[in-house]
Amino acid sequence: MGKKIVLLCFTLLLLGCGSQRILQKEQVSPSIHSDSSREIPDADDVWRHFQDDSRPWVENISQPYHLTQGLQGRHLSVWASHGRYFDQKKGEWKWQRPYLFGTTEDLFTQTIVVPYLIPMLEKAGAYVFTPRERDWQRNEIIVDNDSPYLKDYFERNMMMSWTCAGVKGFASHDSMYTERENPFEAGTARKIRATKNDFGGEIIYQPRIPKAGKYAVYVSYVTLPNSVPDAKYTVYHKGQASVFRVNQRIGGGTWTYLGTFDFDEGSNIYNRVVLSSKSDYKGVVTADAVRLGGGMGNIERGGTASGMPRCLEGARYYAQWAGAPDSVYNSKNGQDDYGDDINTRSYMTNWLAGGSRYMPNAVGKKVPIELALAIHSDAGYSKDYQSLVGSLAICTTGFNDSVFNSGASRILSRTFAGKLLEEVNRDLTITLNKQWIIRELRDANYSETRNPEVPSSILETLSHQNFPDMKLAQDPNFRFVLARSIYKAVLKFISSMHDKAYAVVPLPPENLSVEFTTIDGVTLTWDGTDDPSEPTAAPTSYIIYTAKGKNGFDNGTVVKGNSYDIRLEPGVVYQFKVAALNKGGESFPSETMSALYHAGATRSIMVVNGFYRLSAPAVRETATEQGFDFDKDPGVGYGSTVGWSGRQLCFDKKMIGIEGPGGLGYSGNEWEGKLMAGNDFNHVVTHVEAMRSLQNYNVTTCSLTAVESGKVDLMKYHIVDLVLGLEKFNRYSVKNNKIFTPQIQDVIKRYTKDGGALMVSGAYIGSDMAEKSDSLFVNNVLKIKYGGNLQADSDSIITGMGTSFSVYKTLNETHYAATSTDIVQPLKPAYCALTYPGGLPACVAYAGNDYHAFTMGFPFECITSPRKRSAVMRGIINFLIEK
Repeated sequence: MGKKIVLLCFTLLLLGCGSQRILQKEQVSPSIHSDSSREIPDADDVWRHFQDDSRPWVENISQPYHLTQGLQGRHLSVWASHGRYFDQKKGEWKWQRPYLFGTTEDLFTQTIVVPYLIPMLEKAGAYVFTPRERDWQRNEIIVDNDSPYLKDYFERNMMMSWTCAGVKGFASHDSMYTERENPFEAGTARKIRATKNDFGGEIIYQPRIPKAGKYAVYVSYVTLPNSVPDAKYTVYHKGQASVFRVNQRIGGGTWTYLGTFDFDEGSNIYNRVVLSSKSDYKGVVTADAVRLGGGMGNIERGGTASGMPRCLEGARYYAQWAGAPDSVYNSKNGQDDYGDDINTRSYMTNWLAGGSRYMPNAVGKKVPIELALAIHSDAGYSKDYQSLVGSLAICTTGFNDSVFNSGASRILSRTFAGKLLEEVNRDLTITLNKQWIIRELRDANYSETRNPEVPSSILETLSHQNFPDMKLAQDPNFRFVLARSIYKAVLKFISSMHDKAYAVVPLPPENLSVEFTTIDGVTLTWDGTDDPSEPTAAPTSYIIYTAKGKNGFDNGTVVKGNSYDIRLEPGVVYQFKVAALNKGGESFPSETMSALYHAGATRSIMVVNGFYRLSAPAVRETATEQGFDFDKDPGVGYGSTVGWSGRQLCFDKKMIGIEGPGGLGYSGNEWEGKLMAGNDFNHVVTHVEAMRSLQNYNVTTCSLTAVESGKVDLMKYHIVDLVLGLEKFNRYSVKNNKIFTPQIQDVIKRYTKDGGALMVSGAYIGSDMAEKSDSLFVNNVLKIKYGGNLQADSDSIITGMGTSFSVYKTLNETHYAATSTDIVQPLKPAYCALTYPGGLPACVAYAGNDYHAFTMGFPFECITSPRKRSAVMRGIINFLIEK
């Protein structure tokens, strides 16, 4: 095994790009070159003797499946690189890295770790700790026994009584926290004797949620000598209940993450957390505060807080809020927050893992963390403006006699770093259809690989200073593949260390459809997605998540085949998501499907989702300029993101390599700290909800690909509603999405020729079909002619059909924005039905003797008011069905 790694390292060194500058971040002493002749220990001699039967820190017992070849029972520490910090010398809060190509490294690496890498590891069964706040939610709600707002905190004593735990616990205050102030030593905690049932006692935490949305849920407790390893927490989220077991023998006195859930606004029994005395063990259950949401930074430095969401701050400040001793986050005695932040990431990992089987000779919280991984980007550029800089991995083997606290060899870190580069190189090369660049595997003295007492690596994913790298990096499709390659490296390394078989998690299902198969019953169908590069990634079953009415999604139902039948209640909008399963874990979810049943309905509507686009911003690339043109097109993110700092300001290629104002890629800061909504892949639901009052119609949904493949026959439906959102083709995306492929054009031609009624909405229906062959289709079938586009600095008011309404035109946290929409001119006998400001045509209606069509040059779902959406939809449906 050792010879293979030596050969890999030598190969990687040959692939390195010596001409490209690499920023020497965090290096505190000259590089330490490891002895490549040393043998790497066999897994049997390293990790096997650490196996035990103790419970993991957190278990989701509502999860309806059991993993055997994933990361189940494993605890990992993973973090995105830098964050906002206080510069003592300048007396100001600042980013650790410069503004480049619309972002900073502090913001950019989070967009890999938070929406992609951490969920992938969790869906494979791992518990992931991160020393920076993971939740992008700016609101934060704390319910605690020491809180002055005790009406949100209820103790229920039944067979047993809650009493004081006799040790310090959490208490908060509204003002900023000063240096060395520990919120987990400011209050008290509670305890109760464990019982075999739920009738001993419970604590109800019922938060007052200021705004509906997604919130991370954290619990806290104290660890006592007789704490139980299976404390039962139930999270009620939009009427659903998810049950967790928390091992209170480890991890006491800090925030313990349970998961992220959708909550309603306000305070009610359908959105709360309940802790029960129930346990299978003798002992005590303890209780302290519960926290929802990431919140805003509240650590005082230089007389001020950062003013940013906590998720954007460095680890130094989260560690203090999480109860770590000041030795973890204040090793520089308050004089160097930059240095403290770098060290905190590792020190916090060690603080949690101390006393566990992987760190037996250290004092800590006994959480069995066995791996640490830092995700970075770095500097460096290609002088030809075209070449990639690529990836670099770092490890430290020559420290503390080359062994970890457990006695295991530090050469394991080099093995792990090599596996990271191997997987990244393979997957990105396949995806891009060209060779990805691997610079080197560097064995050197860096804080984030020296200080963790478990195998660790820094992955410098690419260069944030090199536009060819960033053109890919700002594409969410690229980030998915990159994160998946990192997850696979972690899986394969840990499985090898434990001498276990592994299975790579499948890719998400595709080609979804929901169609009525009985009077009040629908069948949901889908296809599995092959991963040719990973034979173990084949799905063996699927999990169906269902949401009914205003309730949230349930905990899922596992099925073996590719279909699922469900009876519908009349007048209730249903939502469905499907994920693929195997022994290694659960895939990311599919797009959301929906269905609506009305008793006595005589007509049917099929809503077709054709909005799949994920994209970097528009690329400006000429002989003299290079960068992102955010005003032309800000791109489309996967869900929401906090990754943007502001528009790119400097495009001059001659200024390459200069950091700061005037340098190539230099960008503004008008967006920093702001959440920007993207593609949630659930927009058919908005359309179906707008149809809920149309009681003469049953409504179903499907993927555009299911239509294209012939799986769904549109001829069966009285009305087809085609949802195109921000779909369009561009030449710089990893995945390209043309609005109307030739196959879809043929399907729509047949449908309208047969007298069908067609509704189409999207921001680029005209502009994406400007080529002559494409324009003939929209001219002849949709009866529109492309008349240019409309860009606005504020949300536009559209008028017509006896009403007026606004649409999302500017970037915001609530809904994706159609920052550019098409002007669609009617071709006779069609006419303009809605207008933009200035009377420009926004919509074309065609009521021919052969068929009816209604085409909108903006996405219907971008109408801001639900009431207006319903009214507009009613008018459209009434028009389409007139004969």
